Amino acid sequence: MDPDPHAASGPARVPAPAARPGPPARGAVSPLAYPLSSPLSYPGFRWFLTGQAVSLLGSAMAPVALAFAVLDGSGGRPGDLGVVLAARMLPMLALLVVGGVTADRFRRRTVLVAANLGSAAAQGAVAGLLLTGRYALPSVAGLEVLGGVCAAFTTPALRGLVPEVVGAAALRPANALLSTVRNAAKVLGPSLSGGLMVAVGSGPAIVCDAVSFAVAAGCLARLPGDGAQPARAAGPVWAAVRGGWREFGRVRWAGPATLSFFVINLVQTGTWQILGPALTERTAGRAVWGLVLSARGVGLLVSGAVLYRLAVGRLLAYAAIPVGQLWVGPLARAYGGFRVVAVAGVVSAFAAVLPLASRAVRGLRHARPPGDGEAPCP
Repeated sequence: MDPDPHAASGPARVPAPAARPGPPARGAVSPLAYPLSSPLSYPGFRWFLTGQAVSLLGSAMAPVALAFAVLDGSGGRPGDLGVVLAARMLPMLALLVVGGVTADRFRRRTVLVAANLGSAAAQGAVAGLLLTGRYALPSVAGLEVLGGVCAAFTTPALRGLVPEVVGAAALRPANALLSTVRNAAKVLGPSLSGGLMVAVGSGPAIVCDAVSFAVAAGCLARLPGDGAQPARAAGPVWAAVRGGWREFGRVRWAGPATLSFFVINLVQTGTWQILGPALTERTAGRAVWGLVLSARGVGLLVSGAVLYRLAVGRLLAYAAIPVGQLWVGPLARAYGGFRVVAVAGVVSAFAAVLPLASRAVRGLRHARPPGDGEAPCP
């Protein structure tokens, strides 16, 4: 809903200085009917930001703890870690489009509360297995499947919820605050997890992740419940999914660009997530892997600041990630971890520049952020 463009006026015959209208009385009108200068002026956004900060910090802590927990439980087999990570990624990819359609047809707050509670239960059960010394690959992988299903419904609903909470007037600063919190969590979370893991083990760090999902669900439940009900599209869900794939096939630049990211994700993500912890432990110790991930978070924070003026309008899929996660373990056993990492780096660098050979890709222009006086490029 667009904010009310009319400013409040003073009493008759008495001119009054322009002032920001205060929030309306509870139940009178939608809280988005008044344009507020800061997203923190909206109580709903304050709850949303708090929940996201806690959840993102927990999620940033979890990968370090989970990686070494699986390596410990499996006797140091990177292949087990690949199976666990792929078990989460595969259902997330398979159901991501369904999650997007669901977020468009039902209240996003309800979808997010249910998904966060499911994620809390899954991570809590994983932590229970680790804390009791009952690690088993099928059990942990099965719980990560549940976590992946929940993530498939969380990501699309989050993207559409912020405009419902703050409206168009404060959308840009709200996204900037969320981006800052997200990148700060990527900096702080891994180092905190590494220190906690060295001190008390992997289980407590995963407990923190489970608790963070529960806290996020509680914060999301406090969001205003009078937001607009998403319009129910005509026809079945799968018709909308097929329509999305037809649109993807119609865009000429999507093929070369998607192939490039497919190769990059195939060779890079698995080596980073699976061989990274094992090789770092071998050369420098476990706590250093947390510092490495924090350094990566610093890089993301800096790049986010540099690219703040660029609007990302073309997000691509991650279908190759679970394939790379599954095969990196066998390749490392056959050829050695350091050799696999080196080859993966060369291949990913080549794949990153290869799409520029396509005229359709070279002809793309950056979309401008709203409010820059020019409409985004098609």
